[in-house]
Amino acid sequence: MFGMWKLGERGRRNEKQHPHLHTASHDGKSRGRQAGVEGGEESRSSARINAAAAAAAALRAGAHTMYVELAAAVVLGAVIAVVLLKKKQESLKTQDGWWGVGTPLESPEDDSIRPFKVETTQEELEDLYCRIDQTRSFPSLEDSQFHYGFNSSYLRKVVSYWRNDFDWRKQVDKLNRYPHFKTKIEGIDVHYVHAKPKNLPEGAHSVPLMMVHGWPGSFYEFYGILPLLTEPASPEGIAFEVICPSIPGYGFSEAPHKKGFDSVCAARVFHKLMKRLGFSQFYVQGGDWGWLVTTNMAQLEPKTVKGLHVNFAPPAKPSLTMMMSVLLGRHFPKLFDFSEHDIKRTFPLMQKLVVDAVKETGYMHIQATKPDTAGRALNDSPVGLAAYILEKFSTWTDHEFTNLEDGGLERKFSLDDLLTNVMIYWTSRSIISSMRFYKENFGKGLDQPHSKIPVIVPTGVAVFPNELMHTPKLWVKQKYHKLVTYTLMTRGGHFAAMEEPELLAQDMQTFVKIVEKRK
Repeated sequence: MFGMWKLGERGRRNEKQHPHLHTASHDGKSRGRQAGVEGGEESRSSARINAAAAAAAALRAGAHTMYVELAAAVVLGAVIAVVLLKKKQESLKTQDGWWGVGTPLESPEDDSIRPFKVETTQEELEDLYCRIDQTRSFPSLEDSQFHYGFNSSYLRKVVSYWRNDFDWRKQVDKLNRYPHFKTKIEGIDVHYVHAKPKNLPEGAHSVPLMMVHGWPGSFYEFYGILPLLTEPASPEGIAFEVICPSIPGYGFSEAPHKKGFDSVCAARVFHKLMKRLGFSQFYVQGGDWGWLVTTNMAQLEPKTVKGLHVNFAPPAKPSLTMMMSVLLGRHFPKLFDFSEHDIKRTFPLMQKLVVDAVKETGYMHIQATKPDTAGRALNDSPVGLAAYILEKFSTWTDHEFTNLEDGGLERKFSLDDLLTNVMIYWTSRSIISSMRFYKENFGKGLDQPHSKIPVIVPTGVAVFPNELMHTPKLWVKQKYHKLVTYTLMTRGGHFAAMEEPELLAQDMQTFVKIVEKRK
């Protein structure tokens, strides 16, 4: 600081002694500064121009890069969309089969449709009565109700009614109230009931519908719901033309003579049946095995099946969403749209999804492994057959019925209806072949192609509160991608069409009206 002050003082003295030098120097400096300023301005101007040009070039380059990236993103998005769409629209593949005796015929298969009538004979009845009279009873444990299976005390009552009061001839007449037919498909006779509306208004058209039963049911399960569907009480109701086939190996459909007839084969055969009847599009409905057969029908030909309605929809293959809901759903139900019923039927997890399932699936393990062994005994003994089948109509209708001496059977069904279903198995000798259906499906493993393919047709699900397995809406949507209705019913169990025909018919009407855009 001190040195700089001294230099400043010396400069000021020189200015006083030589003012003209100071002026000249000042003018020179001014001109120099002016020239410098002008040169600086030109330099800065040139720099600004260069910077602007560089910026413009960079902008053009950036824009070009952006357009390239945008174009790449669009192309990539289109590719992903196509892949996803293709995956979503993937349909189940199948090939024609031959289930008749021996090798396939070289000539075209007879595709005629033949009327069929359920009949019985005195010899058939006498054989039945003889076997019933020769049955050997065995006492149930004290205070066991239905916890060990069909209670022997109540079984004696059922058998007595069957032997002395049940009128099979009368029930045969009831079965024949609707027209029955048979037709040959893939080498075997396929039986079906065909119920049409009787009083369609002029200009109105019926809606074709196939309903498929399960085990240990039959086409007879639908006799209570058929009049509600073909002759709806409301003028706004849809009148259905209903086809109820017997799954090959069940009832009056011929049993396959070769190994391998599973749900996909049944679905393919039923598609052929509907085409033979002249239907290019139709609805399908099912529970139990009927759920899987109709689901496979939707997967095989999604453009043919206009809509799928089921009253049984076990969980699909586990997904991340499902696993998260299992882990967190009890504590954060709203996060997974879980209702109180979902929580009640799903948790505690180990009890509801594992322990309870093991308790009620013993029959499944037998039928999925060695069906002919147990089936042989049931095919010989009408009383054994009745106990084996009717126990399911107790437990699967309401699990609390296991606490009752009579299994609650007559709370929901009449003995006439229950024994008619048993008689269909007995007179057709179909119990063994019906049980084989489990072997054919489970014997191929749980990772079959249809388990990986989503259903893309409009779907309705009726959730009955006492169903064997409960599937929350979130889980249903993992498999059925176009879920139109998901209805928690007020009451009912596994055999919905037979137990609660009005509720099921109402839900089917609602679903089809939405799909048909009538609501």
